[in-house]
Parts: sequence; C-alpha cells; structure tokens
Amino acid sequence: MQVMFIAVMLLNGAGLQVDQSHSPDVVYVGTPYDMVSKMLKLAGVKKQDMVYDLGCGDGRMVVLAAKKYGCRGMGYDIDPERISAARENVKRNGVGHLVAIAREDLFKLDFSHADVLSLYLLPEINKRLLPQFEKLKPGSRLVFHDYDIEGFEPDKTIRVTSNEDNASHTLYLYTTPLKPGRRPSGSLAVTGCGSARRLRDNTLQGSPSYPARDKGCRCR
Repeated sequence: MQVMFIAVMLLNGAGLQVDQSHSPDVVYVGTPYDMVSKMLKLAGVKKQDMVYDLGCGDGRMVVLAAKKYGCRGMGYDIDPERISAARENVKRNGVGHLVAIAREDLFKLDFSHADVLSLYLLPEINKRLLPQFEKLKPGSRLVFHDYDIEGFEPDKTIRVTSNEDNASHTLYLYTTPLKPGRRPSGSLAVTGCGSARRLRDNTLQGSPSYPARDKGCRCR
C-alpha cells in the first residue's frame, strides 16, 4: 500500500491529468470544518488508515485527517481550480508526505484500497457508485454528508447542528459489506439543512445533475 501511495504521488507531481474536456459536474459547496471533524470521528479514522475524499474541493477532509490522526489520504476532484486549491492547502499545512491530490473522473476511479471514504453526493450518484463500493475490502467505512445510499441501512445516523453555518446536517456511516434495507433514501426530503436545500435548488434551476459537495464537490 505504501508503494502504491508513493507511486500515485509521483504521478500526481508529474502533472498527470484526465481529459481536459471533462468539466466539473457540480456546484462547489464547502462542508463546515466542524462537520468535517465529526465525519472523521464517525468513521473512526486511525493512523494506519488510507482516507479517500471523493470530490475533495480544497482538500480540507484529507488535510485534517492527516494532521489530526497522522493517516494517509487521497483527495480527488475534476475541477482544476479545486485541485490547485487543495494542493496549496496540503502544502500550507505541511502534510505533503501523507496526502496527495489528483484530478480524476470519479466514475472511473478505483478506490478499492481505501479504508475510509468520505462523500457528499446526491442519492442517485451514490447509487450509481454501488459497483465501486462493492469492491471495497470488508470493514471499510463510508461516511456520507446529508445524502445516504437508497436501499441500504447505515450502521449509524447522526444529526448535528454546525456552529459555523447554524444549519442541521445529517451524517451516515456504512461499513462494508453494505447491508440491504428497506428504508428509502430520505436525505433530500427529510433533512432540512441549508446545504441540502442549496443542492436541490441548484439542480432544479438547471445546474449540473451531480451533487455539490461538502468540501467542494466536483463529482462528488
């Protein structure tokens, strides 16, 4: 795993990029820092973990994970502006030996090596990613912000009000293998949080059909 991580960092530093014609699929919405911290805590992150942030935005999830827990992290985004911001964040916080940022298409990404996945995606996108979730090793933890996986039962659900935006946020924890359940995905209709409303409104007004995510989702 360490060899794989170093190889990714070398390729990343060499300027490896995806198809430049692939533009961002979502509107950027930053997850409050206190929610980022709670997501990491909910996932039970440990030093030996590899944390993947799908739609990393400014990289705050993997940067905080590295600083707080000393673990490795990979942040992925499709927006070159977010990639630049995330890499600058990594550099500014001195965690470049633990964290790498790469521009990748989420749906073509292999994240089977992740111990922890953090996501802020709309329910239909979470469902589309199921084949990739199923490739995760047993015991991998997936923590979702505001939007769950329809048809699967989370191990834990918590609702928290952020001190930063004074809005209610819902966090869902799943572990692999995922557990089928009858509970429908209720995030869009049930949660009244500000970020959920923003995402819904952006979609209805003709914004791209992908979610706007917590730290800065770009498909994610």
